[in-house]
Amino acid sequence: MSSSAPHETKPSSDPPALDAPHLETSSAMNTGSKAREQHIDPLNVSGAIDEHGNTLAIDYDALREKFGTPALTPAHLERFERVTGKKPHRLMRRKLFFSHRDFDSILDFYEKEGRFLLYTGRGPSSDSMHIGHAVPFLFTKELQDIFDVPLVIMMTDDEKFQFRGAEKKMDPRLFTQFAHANTKDIIALGFDVKKTFIYTDYEFIGGHFLYNISEFETLLTNNQVRGAMGFDGSTNIGCNSYPARQCVAAFASSYPELFGAPDYRPLTNPDFCELFPRQNIADIPTLIPCAIDQEPYFRLVRENCHRMHFPSPKPALILSKFLTALQGPGGKMSASDPTSAIFMSDTPNQIKNKINKYAFSGGRETREEHEKYGGNPDVDVAYTYLSYFLESDEELGEIEDAYRKGTLGTGELKKKCISVLQEFVGAFQERRAKVDDAAMRSFMKPRKLVFQGNPHATQPRKAEIANGEAQAHGEGAGDGKGLTKNQQKKLAKLKEVEERKAKKVQEKEMALRQKEGGADGAVEEGGA
Repeated sequence: MSSSAPHETKPSSDPPALDAPHLETSSAMNTGSKAREQHIDPLNVSGAIDEHGNTLAIDYDALREKFGTPALTPAHLERFERVTGKKPHRLMRRKLFFSHRDFDSILDFYEKEGRFLLYTGRGPSSDSMHIGHAVPFLFTKELQDIFDVPLVIMMTDDEKFQFRGAEKKMDPRLFTQFAHANTKDIIALGFDVKKTFIYTDYEFIGGHFLYNISEFETLLTNNQVRGAMGFDGSTNIGCNSYPARQCVAAFASSYPELFGAPDYRPLTNPDFCELFPRQNIADIPTLIPCAIDQEPYFRLVRENCHRMHFPSPKPALILSKFLTALQGPGGKMSASDPTSAIFMSDTPNQIKNKINKYAFSGGRETREEHEKYGGNPDVDVAYTYLSYFLESDEELGEIEDAYRKGTLGTGELKKKCISVLQEFVGAFQERRAKVDDAAMRSFMKPRKLVFQGNPHATQPRKAEIANGEAQAHGEGAGDGKGLTKNQQKKLAKLKEVEERKAKKVQEKEMALRQKEGGADGAVEEGGA
């Protein structure tokens, strides 16, 4: 998700400067307010405003420095290819996913132990996603295919109600409807149902997940949440408490059933909380692909995950830029502004009209100037969209060179962009038409996911999670062969508890029989 092109600007002779578009901001222009810095947090994305009231392109280097996130470097891409044997996704190659936290650690863990959990999400604010929403899911699907690991996708219908819908007096159930529609969109991007779990917060949260929420809430202070989210004292308590939910969604221990554990509820299995080796699940690290505006949420996780009763590793992040709005750098596509975005439900003609009418151009004022000085793909929206959706690096490079030289005009560039987006959205719509409610529910059913991970892991873990299921049910565990010493101890403890329970049942039955026999004897004796 980018508002700047992925390639470095080449030096030119001495043409007039052609910079990012200046988008007039009415508040700044009309009130004479001073320039202000860019503002990025999980709820707001806006570029800086200069002294003339113009919105500037987002400065990602400054944002990375502010958040303290390292750059994703060529060395990371080389390591990625070495570990996976696969070429990095085009969004990584073109620096559109450009920053990270502990991506090295995830590669280390995968190389050694062969698995991790992928986690991403979507805040459903309308019944159709736009292409900006699709970008992180396309990238996540590629990661899932390459690493062959389980994936959870959190549909934050509660968040969208609390942050957007409540003040408009909207029905919270409407956001669950949006979540269902968006879930079908996500499924149509090609995810594997065998290793993907999608859920809405309103419909799923409970059990282990709710235990983790309750515990994590006690680790956060109001000041921490306000600092991360930009809240003040007027923010409702629902918004203040929500971050804990998005934070614990990054813990594998919130989803034990996905790893073969039974669907634990205390009343149905009171011994399970003590006996099931939940810590083994909590030890599984998580990789979160997301836009950089979501980073403050996961800073809270990383600062507190070690304090949980079942500690989890710090989640790793791989962070993207924003897919710029049609009007140009300085903001991102918005579902609330149809002229800012290409929607996944748009017709071919709507896509054509939006690109031709609204897409900011990096071309010159006249054909003569363009042929003489060339265009600037770094600020051209049509070129930016191609950098996300055109697979061939070679073709993209040729388009960039021709545009800079002036041999490729703005109209031709837009025509290419229109063609690529029409093909992408059209293919998506064909798949989307086949996703019905039954298909959606198959992704949303809590169940054991099937994944292989790294078949060449140097120190793969034994299948303690699958064994944990047998332990919890008291079946299939045999004599404990193949288990670790810790698992054998847990198995022995389970057997001991089961034996005590069985003995108590026998004693109760025996006492009951003796009591009944004694009563019968007394009657017979009296009658005699």
